[in-house]
Amino acid sequence: MNRINQLFEIKKENILSVYFTAGYPTLNDTVPTLECLQANGVDLIEIGVPFSDPMADGIVIQNSSQKALQNGMSIRKLFDQLTNVREHIHIPLIMMGYLNPIMQFGFEAFCIECNRVGADGMIIPDLPMSDFLAEYKEIAERYSLEFIFLITPETSEDRIRLIDSHTNGFIYMVSSAAVTGTQSSFDNKVDYFNRINAMNLKNPRLIGFGISNKSTRDMVNRYASGAIIGSAFIKALHETQDVKKGVELLLKKLAE
Repeated sequence: MNRINQLFEIKKENILSVYFTAGYPTLNDTVPTLECLQANGVDLIEIGVPFSDPMADGIVIQNSSQKALQNGMSIRKLFDQLTNVREHIHIPLIMMGYLNPIMQFGFEAFCIECNRVGADGMIIPDLPMSDFLAEYKEIAERYSLEFIFLITPETSEDRIRLIDSHTNGFIYMVSSAAVTGTQSSFDNKVDYFNRINAMNLKNPRLIGFGISNKSTRDMVNRYASGAIIGSAFIKALHETQDVKKGVELLLKKLAE
């Protein structure tokens, strides 16, 4: 069983998934970040592949991608860094990247490397589902990679059910149609959260975009299996310029 499935099998609620940009704040922070997040009880990690035009991301993650690229991060460098990571990292790892650099690397080559280093799945937010089903699903499955799809408040019920039928991990519920970044409240999202829960989908859901403190995390935990934190962690890394201190600051903010 895939590590993602194992996680949702043993933990049904309050799952904490954290995104970080590989190569940020410094080029060689990738593995130390994985180690520190795991040591502090994070359940799942999204490893962001930096890209010069991350259209789904707000300014915080955009800036971290630019800095990572300036630091010399690349897909090849990232896979080199992850080569022996499964000797001591045991939680699920998801590669999150955009289609352009992955296609330049080669989609199957990317999947081969994901499998080699022990990644469990991938998120490519700008890969159309029709293209995935027609050209890429079989390749991802060949290398035992779960493909995670995003849904938003604007996603139709038919599309959500199609995504659910072709998913074997979890569904990434985007809290709004906006880009990533912090939000002060999710009160206006309750109808959306309730609508998705009423669909009785077969896959669990994690909610992301905008979660930055205890109140927003607690709220999404009431409507899904857990929360995905991205910008809040990148901000903490920016403030501290240190992985250990950044993780400590993030956890402090999530407890406030």
